Amino acid sequence: MSNLKIGLGGGCHWCTEAVFQSLKGVTSVEQGYIKSTGKNNSFSEAVIVVFSTEVISLKDLIEIHLLTHKSTSNHSFMEKYRSAIYYFEIEQKSIIETIITQLNENFQNRLITKVLKFNSFKPSRIELINYYKNNPKKPFCTRYIEPKLEFLRNKYLDKMNL
Repeated sequence: MSNLKIGLGGGCHWCTEAVFQSLKGVTSVEQGYIKSTGKNNSFSEAVIVVFSTEVISLKDLIEIHLLTHKSTSNHSFMEKYRSAIYYFEIEQKSIIETIITQLNENFQNRLITKVLKFNSFKPSRIELINYYKNNPKKPFCTRYIEPKLEFLRNKYLDKMNL
């Protein structure tokens, strides 16, 4: 079985964690903060996703990621909620860029998601990990996370753990 690792940032990491924990083929999701290099060397909310390529494709993961956060919107919290895909192996960079170019045709506005080299990771505080799983009825979860999971159920039911 072939497992790959990718970093995904965009919006609240509680939401991102819940989205990817719900998918078949995702073997682990680490919630926290990722930084890259150069001008993107500040920590930004993100997750590290380990997945089985025999169950779910990188393209599917990227598409779901782009559709479940503000991937076309420059907003005032871009530093904290950087829309990004972090690669761990240099070979992943061009593959990710090609996928984003292909998927961009499906969006009304241009994608702003950056493809960045992974530099380091800082995990969230323990009480925030598995936030949705531990707190599904809290107002944040019902207002922000549940609509994303409902979107997945409507569009990607075959890719979800039930």
